[in-house]
Amino acid sequence: MGATSSVKKSRHSSSSSSSNERAYSCPDSADSEDMAEFKVQMAKHPHQSPLRPPSEHSKDRALKRLSSESNGTSEGGAGSSTPVELTALEESFRRFAIHGDTRATGKEMHGKNWSKLCKDCGVIDGKSITLTDVDIVFSKVKKKSCRSITFEQFKEALMELATKRFKEKSAEDAAEEVFKMIEGKSPVISGVTKAVASPTVSRLTDTTKFTGSHKERFDQTGRGKGKAGRVDMVDTSGYVSGYKHAGSYEKKVKPGSKQM
Repeated sequence: MGATSSVKKSRHSSSSSSSNERAYSCPDSADSEDMAEFKVQMAKHPHQSPLRPPSEHSKDRALKRLSSESNGTSEGGAGSSTPVELTALEESFRRFAIHGDTRATGKEMHGKNWSKLCKDCGVIDGKSITLTDVDIVFSKVKKKSCRSITFEQFKEALMELATKRFKEKSAEDAAEEVFKMIEGKSPVISGVTKAVASPTVSRLTDTTKFTGSHKERFDQTGRGKGKAGRVDMVDTSGYVSGYKHAGSYEKKVKPGSKQM
């Protein structure tokens, strides 16, 4: 009985392995070596679940790569995506989204930056569109639990404003006009103090008009003399004060001449 059962098991294992080999046989001659190794693995482990041949793994990788390229994403990691090309409108969106926030990623825009974008790009004209209209549209397109909008919500908000700004045009033409007003724009930096030329300030900083001890502290070019302009330095050179030919003796004496 033991011999009969062992013979039946061996026949069953051989039949299962042969059936698996027929099920996953590959006619391609280029993958013959991979298929031979696959058959060996199937013969060693006949009772395990059928394995996928190496050719199918390579096909899956190729399909995954093609799908990622068509979607404009890379296989750098889970959830990582790299846009192939940014439009001018999306580039302006990111510039305003990161304005004033070093931790911003540029994918979402807060209400403050949204209002600044509409103001700097001229979307707000004070007549058909005001700052209140901009805030209302922002609250309308964003989610209730969020305080920012995405790029898609940003375009939706611009379309809402476009129909109010250009009432005589169609919705598509009005949206295109608003998009052109924003494309390629950057945040306007305001509040920077500029130097103003004042006659009073210029007179106080002009060293040529200094008198007295203040005049002695600067040379003719307006450069400060340092300690020499503040303290009376003792001349220890050995020359008489006011002598103009100091240091010219070596030049007058010929080399090799003997002094008497």
